[in-house]
Amino acid sequence: MSAFDEPLLDRRAAMLALSGAALGLIAATPAKPTLWSQTVTTTPIGAFLVGNPAAKVRVVEYFSYTCHVCADFAKAGTLPLKTQYVDRGLILFEYRNLVRDPVDMTAALLARCGGPGAFAGNHQALFNNFPAMIAKIQKATESQKKNWFEGTTGERARKIAAGTGLTALMRARGYSQAQIDAALDSEVAQAELTGMTNIGLNADNVEGTPSFFVNGRNAEVTAWPALKSKLDLALKAS
Repeated sequence: MSAFDEPLLDRRAAMLALSGAALGLIAATPAKPTLWSQTVTTTPIGAFLVGNPAAKVRVVEYFSYTCHVCADFAKAGTLPLKTQYVDRGLILFEYRNLVRDPVDMTAALLARCGGPGAFAGNHQALFNNFPAMIAKIQKATESQKKNWFEGTTGERARKIAAGTGLTALMRARGYSQAQIDAALDSEVAQAELTGMTNIGLNADNVEGTPSFFVNGRNAEVTAWPALKSKLDLALKAS
């Protein structure tokens, strides 16, 4: 080996050492934490479960898409609920429909477009659109409303979706007319929503929406700040 080769070998050794150190740093970097709000499944009754299945606190919400208090909760509570509790794996949140009327049924069917993974986005979009939907209902004539409520569940839902602007909303979200019609015509989804409503009324004794159950007990609150207090107490006790 000549004297000229020694600096070259030293440089190679230094580069290998640096590469090894870099790999060590990469290996030591913790993996990005799971955003539990991206974990969405369905229950046997057709409700949507969002969050960590192993969470010690489980929350059930009964809601209606034609309920202004539900819309207020969605506006105030969705983001902090997601970022402070669901994403961190602290709670498992279950969304259950309590269908109040044919318009509510229509919206509930549309929320199922795209499957479980699309539910959260559809759910929030429907509630964000609440004022516009209600305005269209209020402007509709009695003859229009009478026409909305005639026919099968699917036929009524199609007319209501068109007349209240819900079809346009879902089209703007990227769904085709065929996807929308399939969601509205689904007899399985219609039965699940009816069954879920009956469970709420007859088994859980829900008297209004929104209603929240924290670890099986009615929280008896409707607004986000009050529910947050209940969640914090439940987490401390868990």
